[in-house]
Amino acid sequence: MAYIDNKQKFILLLIFSALFLPSPAVLAKRRPISDGEIREKKLQCYADIESGLWGQKCKATTVDKENCALECLSPVCYERVYRSDPLEEGEKDTVRSQEYKYCMHKI
Repeated sequence: MAYIDNKQKFILLLIFSALFLPSPAVLAKRRPISDGEIREKKLQCYADIESGLWGQKCKATTVDKENCALECLSPVCYERVYRSDPLEEGEKDTVRSQEYKYCMHKI
């Protein structure tokens, strides 16, 4: 039977740790997105829409632009809150707006 000295044990422990233990970045809790960061990202989404990156369907009407901006901002939250029933012209849906915002802060 082979004998493993302390130096070899230490090296094996380092290799094991590097391969199987999560990094400190992974262990650190992710900071929720701030309202300011959401605003900045949404402005970038609007700029992308205006530049044509999202196609003409997103530039057709104000509500089309808003739906595309919401999808751009968070595809996951858009899918959960708006995909099955997108915003319509003149609609102000504060309940879904809050659901979307809550989703943004949780993801």
